[in-house]
Amino acid sequence: MSDDYAERLRANRREKDEFFGDHPQSPIPPEHRDDFEGLDYFEPNPDYRVEATVTVHDDPEPVEMETTASNPVRYLRIVTFAFEVRGEEHTLAGYRQEGDEGAIFVPFRDKTTGQQTYHNGRYMELEPEGDLTDGDTVTVDFNLAYNPFCAYSETFSCPLPPEENWLEIVVPAGEKAPDIE
Repeated sequence: MSDDYAERLRANRREKDEFFGDHPQSPIPPEHRDDFEGLDYFEPNPDYRVEATVTVHDDPEPVEMETTASNPVRYLRIVTFAFEVRGEEHTLAGYRQEGDEGAIFVPFRDKTTGQQTYHNGRYMELEPEGDLTDGDTVTVDFNLAYNPFCAYSETFSCPLPPEENWLEIVVPAGEKAPDIE
């Protein structure tokens, strides 16, 4: 991993820390913001920035995701990413809500979930340029994995990663569990 990449990642993390510490829309409850000293991250790790092969689902299936509140939400499984981590093949599904054109939502759990990372899983968002087609290659960067807002405050309702996105490996990359309880 180039020093440039690690530095960009650190700059991005500093910006996020400022937002969480000061911004009125920060998910951290106002009474905890004074004590907030920044999010906890794994060190940038190039092994968890992987190239994934895309399979597009032309007729996307709806997937109902449980949430931290009691209302499930519906997403469409629009794509599957196949990739290798430490020589083993894995897949993650990517989702969008119906009619949504934005980033592809990739919620996941791994063997750090509930230990070093938030017990309800973490999220990634992929913003590919243009439409994806079968066989395209995209970068899946677990260094950008982040905690949903509900990790910081119960006022948020967050989708839980469906079982198809539970990885059977340790992914020591991205955000760690918040220490504000």
